[in-house]
Amino acid sequence: MEDGFFPIQTIVDGQGKLLDSSYEKKLSEDLVKALYQKMARARSFDRKSVNLQRQGRIGTYVPFEGQEAAQIGSASALEDGDWMFPTYRDHGATMTYGQSLEKILLYWKGRYEGGIPPKGKNIFPAAVPIASQLLHATGAAWAEKKKGTDRCSIVYFGDGATSEGDFHEGLNFASVFDVPVVFFNQNNGFAISVPMKRQMKAKTIAQKSLGYDIEGVRIDGNDVFAVYFETKKAVQRARQGKGPTLIEAVTWRYGAHTTSDDPTKYRENEKENHERRTKADPLLRVELYMKANGIADDAWIQQVEDEAAKEINAAVEAMENADGADVNDLFDHVFKEPTWTIEEQKQNHLAFKGGDGQ
Repeated sequence: MEDGFFPIQTIVDGQGKLLDSSYEKKLSEDLVKALYQKMARARSFDRKSVNLQRQGRIGTYVPFEGQEAAQIGSASALEDGDWMFPTYRDHGATMTYGQSLEKILLYWKGRYEGGIPPKGKNIFPAAVPIASQLLHATGAAWAEKKKGTDRCSIVYFGDGATSEGDFHEGLNFASVFDVPVVFFNQNNGFAISVPMKRQMKAKTIAQKSLGYDIEGVRIDGNDVFAVYFETKKAVQRARQGKGPTLIEAVTWRYGAHTTSDDPTKYRENEKENHERRTKADPLLRVELYMKANGIADDAWIQQVEDEAAKEINAAVEAMENADGADVNDLFDHVFKEPTWTIEEQKQNHLAFKGGDGQ
């Protein structure tokens, strides 16, 4: 199958030009500015977090710069009461949907509170096992359907997750029972160091929707407008009882898989990153669009960056003033009532550490 069977949908290209005039009126000044602000905030947070890790102020961190449009555009399409199931990389999505920056930083500082969302926000803790969250999202969405609500789930995953059994089980179950879930794939082209061509023979991930007879779409994951409107369509289908959608957002992450990874070992980092930053950067294309259409200027963009920096610095200060992680949490929050095996492990650890477990 040629990848042309699922062509990439783009609304605003890398030069900031509107390709589809039918969206001209839909791209209101308020919407364009709001999406840009959220992306700029996310990028500033991501860069700050990488610096914090390099300085030893947080633990291993998973960056997402370059994927802002995919995360912010999709998260902005949700409504209160919907469910979000992120991976360890989707803090751009979670902060857009309401998670506090302080909580996200606490997560990377080893605090279990970092996985607790604000009251009224259905955000699951970041999934570290690959693809396990697809089953959780399907289950939560099925529960909403059985309760008779119009709430849906969105679940994030990378291209590598489509090689896991949980991916197929999640899509199959959601398909059979018309579950209101949006499967949002961010195709970065690599599962850590393994390129897509070594993971699958399929030309696209979107075409995997055909095997489950569900809606499938392939979009420019660096175009926040294409992401936003296509995700809104998928969410609306879910609310109307028309079943799940598989979205493949073709994107590119500039940095490493994690702060312990060296991407220069397996990809032409400098050459490819330069080309993508100058031709397809998610923030740059919106800046070009705004300036070309008289929506914003450099002064407004600088103001957005300054406001984001102020918020992020306050979150960092709050994170560093919080208590450190308590190793006892590893044992106390596994089950509602600790089992004897957990208690034995805890006591052995306390004895080894001298009594306080720290």
